[in-house]
Amino acid sequence: MEYISVIIIAVGLAMDAFAVSVASGAAYKQLHVKHAFRMAAFFGGFQAFMPLIGALAGLSIKSYIQEIDHWIAFAILSVIGGKMIYEAFKIAEAEKNCNPSNILVLLTLSVATSIDALVVGITLSLVASNIIVAVIIIGLITFILSYMGVYIGKKFGHFFENKIEALGGFVLIALGIKILIEHLFFN
Repeated sequence: MEYISVIIIAVGLAMDAFAVSVASGAAYKQLHVKHAFRMAAFFGGFQAFMPLIGALAGLSIKSYIQEIDHWIAFAILSVIGGKMIYEAFKIAEAEKNCNPSNILVLLTLSVATSIDALVVGITLSLVASNIIVAVIIIGLITFILSYMGVYIGKKFGHFFENKIEALGGFVLIALGIKILIEHLFFN
């Protein structure tokens, strides 16, 4: 898998963490650099770690599913993208009572926003040539977008958050279609 596709996957996966960061930034009365850094570190770390676990699991079954791996990658990315689009419009209810300064809340949000990355890790094991580089890219992009998201949230509130997560869902679906088309027509 070329690095452009990995970057596109990373941006798509980071959209839910970005949306939560925007909502969290809006929740802070006084925002400090440490708040943004801690949130970005948690989200980026989990977004890097979870696909690594998924990729390791995927490698164990890769030889059994090689003939249909493109269909599996398409299905996984489409389901996750659809889920992100659906959840994009439920974000406000889920985050009203969250205190992003609380470590337990931050840990819970990190796990919740990275579950999709775990499943995408299986896809990475099927199509990525260098999984370690892929998970580093995913973690870094999530870190950067989450860090920026906290400040955007402080400045603009909840205006963008659900639109951003929905866009991430559409990006993942488009990438799944791209993988399927490339395999069916160009291999």
